Amino acid sequence: MIFSELSEKIESLDTTSISEERKTTLQPLIDFIKTKADAKAIINLNFICTHNSRRSHLSQVWAQTLAQHFNIKNVFCYSGGTEATALFPSAAEALESSGFKIEKLSNEDNPVYAIKYSETAHPVIGFSKTFDADFNPSSEFAAIMTCSSADEGCPFIAGAEKRTPITYEDPKAFDGTPQQAEKYLERSLQIATEMKYVFSNIKLNH
Repeated sequence: MIFSELSEKIESLDTTSISEERKTTLQPLIDFIKTKADAKAIINLNFICTHNSRRSHLSQVWAQTLAQHFNIKNVFCYSGGTEATALFPSAAEALESSGFKIEKLSNEDNPVYAIKYSETAHPVIGFSKTFDADFNPSSEFAAIMTCSSADEGCPFIAGAEKRTPITYEDPKAFDGTPQQAEKYLERSLQIATEMKYVFSNIKLNH
């Protein structure tokens, strides 16, 4: 069971706010997941950005949560960067404010977080790493490019079965401003809404 506060947040997300143009952008990911789900195959999704610090983590966490919410089995979500930095605290705070429970497991420069969305499911392990790190799948995954610089700067992702750009504006632009928390939450909820749309469109053939 997904935490009740988080479940209520998911219910409140309005997928009708997504533009037709954006739905076209999301369709290849829907097609990939549906093909795998129909074949009862493992569904590996690796969300890739430049620094693996903000958008890729938000996408990974929300995708894993929405897969559970819609009871889509065998979905394993990952994230990575073209370089490793650290999961930015404001991204974790935006998730916490939506009902995730987050525990910091280590305190080094690139800390490890356990991000829980359910009492019974395994937490998402959040830390910054490159997309081809050992922690991530090396084959049979979809590479979802969450920022345009990684999409343009990394034309080839080894092992990816599918590569699709679903890019987001970087909330980093508001770091150190009065709107920082608000903008991180706004981006988090945009990603959540789009991942809700994606997983709500996986109609399984039984």
